[in-house]
Amino acid sequence: MSMSRSLRRTNPITLVLAALLALGFLVFLFSPSDDKHSSLAQQKHDLAASNPLSPPTSPFRKQIPKSNGQRTPPPVVHYRLNNLTTTSDPLSNRETVLILTPLARFFDGYWENLLQLSYPHDLIALGFIIPKTREGNAATAALQTAIAKTQSGPERQRFASITIERQDFDPPIQSQDEAERHKMETQKARRASMARARNSLLFTTIGPATAWVLWLDSDIVETPPTLIQDLASHDKPIIVPNCYQRYLNEKKEPGIRPYDYNSWQESTTAQQLASKMGPDEILLEGYAEMATYRTLMAHIADTAAEREQDKIIALDGVGGTALLVKAEVHRDGAMFPPFPFYHLIETEGFAKMARRLGWHSWGLPNYFVYHYNE
Repeated sequence: MSMSRSLRRTNPITLVLAALLALGFLVFLFSPSDDKHSSLAQQKHDLAASNPLSPPTSPFRKQIPKSNGQRTPPPVVHYRLNNLTTTSDPLSNRETVLILTPLARFFDGYWENLLQLSYPHDLIALGFIIPKTREGNAATAALQTAIAKTQSGPERQRFASITIERQDFDPPIQSQDEAERHKMETQKARRASMARARNSLLFTTIGPATAWVLWLDSDIVETPPTLIQDLASHDKPIIVPNCYQRYLNEKKEPGIRPYDYNSWQESTTAQQLASKMGPDEILLEGYAEMATYRTLMAHIADTAAEREQDKIIALDGVGGTALLVKAEVHRDGAMFPPFPFYHLIETEGFAKMARRLGWHSWGLPNYFVYHYNE
């Protein structure tokens, strides 16, 4: 059979190019896709909020309007809280963590340390509450700059969602100077204000998928990258590491010293002092004028290089510089009392309230996080 006239006129180069194009199309069509990438994309799509009424801890994916310009009505969403896990291995179980930070000043070290956390950032939601002050305005601007850089950078560094709130009440003291903040006469009002800020932030950001809440102060500038995994591995409802501070001694030699004294074990002396107090008075730690003789976790730490970092002790009061809480503790009603609660307030009052609800607090005296040195 003779070749058709049209085929005889076809340039051989054209035939080769056509064959290569067809082969390339077949390879693209039948080659296996990147399962890992598609699986991750599907997980992110599934976790995204489908409507503005969804929890702020879920990233919101804006709906595409219908052809008639109308949006579909918000769906009825079912959350099975009894299927939510908080285990000693949150990484394997992909448990979501909500990191909450009351932010009066922005420290670059805080944000850099946050980025170094090895827990998958797509399982971390961030929440901030900032006072309406001049320093608060500066902190907001600096925070937004850091967020914009991170959330537009490498995908592994991006967080699942970020919420920024401004306080709807004025702070009792305007200055964030360390000496001013820690004056004994300002403690009740200052810590009551801090408790209100913590509660506002907690109640507006915790979602039905939140497994853990990590309270992390804005002046914590150094933690182990595995902070979340390390604390959660003890499987305790409330657990706090020891907050220390790096400094140079008189000989200009580097050292570490205790910073947070709010994690303690109760004493008979403190109970006797409380029994003689009026209903609106509170007990405080770290002041010679009010010697409680409690066992302070800050004072029983082993600072040796080969220390037992997993050592754990029971506590009656906790600090909030770095505090990991199972979300169900907060859902049960444990919050930060902005009023004297058994003569305790804020984080120490939280530990007491949680105890009344049946939850116990624990501390890691030899596991350190570090506070900014002013």
